[in-house]
Amino acid sequence: MISFFTVKTKQAEQLIDITGEVSSIISRSSISDGICIIYTAHTTAAITINENADPTVRTDIIKGLNHLDLESVSYRHQEGNSPAHIKSSLIGCSMTVIIHNGRLNMGTWQGIFLCEFDGPRTRNVLVKIL
Repeated sequence: MISFFTVKTKQAEQLIDITGEVSSIISRSSISDGICIIYTAHTTAAITINENADPTVRTDIIKGLNHLDLESVSYRHQEGNSPAHIKSSLIGCSMTVIIHNGRLNMGTWQGIFLCEFDGPRTRNVLVKIL
């Protein structure tokens, strides 16, 4: 089963909690035990799992990535968004999560995030359940 949803980002860089949307797709499926792949087909966005209890963690992740000072490098890519491409490559465009008893098998504080590095934009997130 494959599903997708869209996320409209509002900032140039932000982490958006998409755990609820992914969980809802799993709930609507008939899969009790399996795996869930969350994927975004964008070269300047990413998917990650991290703490979703304290929203300052999201800010700190972006702050830490910006500390790499990728904007100070002279790039050949002329669109001006090479730092976004690099951040997307560092984090990755997908995550795999185990489904157990019809639910995501994640830690208490974990959430799934769409990472925007070149926004604001409309992003697609694909969810494949096996």
